[in-house]
Amino acid sequence: MSRKSRFHKKINIIGLLLLAVLCIGGVELLVCRFASPQLFDRITQPVLSFGRQVLDSGKELIEKIPPIHLPSLKKEEAPEKTTQEEAPASQLATDPTLQTTQQEEAPAVTRFAQRKGREVLTGGNVDMVYFNQAEEPWASQPYGSDDIGGYGCGPTSMAMIIATLTDETMTPTTMAQWAVEHGHWAKGSGSYHSLIQNTGAAFGLTVSPLKNLTADSLTQALASGQVCVALMREGHFTSGGHFIVLRGVTLEGKILVADPNSRQRSLIAWDPQLIIDELSHSRSSGAPLWCISTLPQQN
Repeated sequence: MSRKSRFHKKINIIGLLLLAVLCIGGVELLVCRFASPQLFDRITQPVLSFGRQVLDSGKELIEKIPPIHLPSLKKEEAPEKTTQEEAPASQLATDPTLQTTQQEEAPAVTRFAQRKGREVLTGGNVDMVYFNQAEEPWASQPYGSDDIGGYGCGPTSMAMIIATLTDETMTPTTMAQWAVEHGHWAKGSGSYHSLIQNTGAAFGLTVSPLKNLTADSLTQALASGQVCVALMREGHFTSGGHFIVLRGVTLEGKILVADPNSRQRSLIAWDPQLIIDELSHSRSSGAPLWCISTLPQQN
C-alpha cells in the first residue's frame, strides 16, 4: 500500500471516530435532558448564552452597515423610436393630378405574364415581378398603423425589386413588416426615403443615388441594365408623393415603369424628360432617384 493510500485511510478512520463521538454525545445529551434536567441545563446553558451573544453582536453589525440601493428590476417601456430623417411628404395613394392621353404599349413591347407562378411585367431589363398595393391580398394588410393600400407604395416597390433581383420570397406584406421593424415606416405619411438604400443593402443589392438628374443620365443608367426607384411628386403618377420602379428603356428611348398603384400606367412607355420633371424636390437619403444593379454583388 502506498504512503498516500495509508494517509487517506487514517483520515477516513478519524472521520468515522468523530462521527461516532458526536452521535454518542447527542444520544447521551438527549437521555440527560429527561433523566437529569438540572445537569442538562448546566451543560447547555453556557452554549445558549454564547449563541445569544453572537446573535446580538451580528444584529449590531448589520445595523451599522449602510443600506445598499439596488437598481430597479421593473421592466421599462421601450422608448419611442426617433429619427433624424426628414419627414416625407404624404404618400397617400391618390389619383394623379394630370391625366395622360398616351396609349398602352403593344404586348410585344410589354405586358403582364405569368412566370413560375408569379405575375411579371415583360419588356424591361428583367421580367419584373409585379405587385399592386391597391389589390388584395395586399391592400388591407397593415403597414404600421396604416395599411398598404393607402401608404404602401414604398414597400410594394421594394418588394418588386427584391422578389425580382434576389432569391428571397418577398411580398408587400413581408416587406412592409420589415420596413416597420427597421424604422422606415412614417406614420400617416408612408415611408422614410432611407427605405430604398437600406433595403437594397440588407438584401445584397448595390443601390446608388443618381446625382445628375437629367433625361440623358437616366436613360443611360437604364440602358446599362440597371433598374431604378423614383420618388414622384404631383403630376401624371400622383397628387402627392409616390414611389415607382423604372424597369427599362424601349427601342424608341421611352421608359418602362412598374407603378405599384396602377396597372394601366405600368403598360405605358413614358418620356424620360417627363419622369425627370415630375421627380420629388426632396434630396433626403439619396432621393429622388436610386439606381439598382441587376447584377449580384461581388463578395
